[in-house]
Amino acid sequence: MVTKQLKGTPDDADLTRADSLAREIFSDVANKWAFLIIESLGERTLRFSELRNEIEGISHKMLTQNLRMLERNGLVERTVHPTVPPRVEYTLTEPGRGLRATVDGMCAWTHRYLGHIEASRSRFDT
Repeated sequence: MVTKQLKGTPDDADLTRADSLAREIFSDVANKWAFLIIESLGERTLRFSELRNEIEGISHKMLTQNLRMLERNGLVERTVHPTVPPRVEYTLTEPGRGLRATVDGMCAWTHRYLGHIEASRSRFDT
């Protein structure tokens, strides 16, 4: 993905504009793997293997790509400890914890309306 070098103008925060930085950020973080990583980290610090064990079905490649994207956007902090082999840990930054509140809300919404959605799908699919 080519990143535009925007300077924080009001147009940059306009999700309706195709060239806005806000839309690019939204596109980055609005995916199931990013949400699951953010939810799994929560208030904890985890190593790569611990995160992978927490998130059923995520591949090594997808976890790596999403952690890099979250780090690039300042939502996850990566800490490398100088050991042999190196120990790498991930934790949410302040903006990441702020986004987690939104993710938690989406999780709560899912739990609240799961039965309704299942019933609707059942009616639709028959």
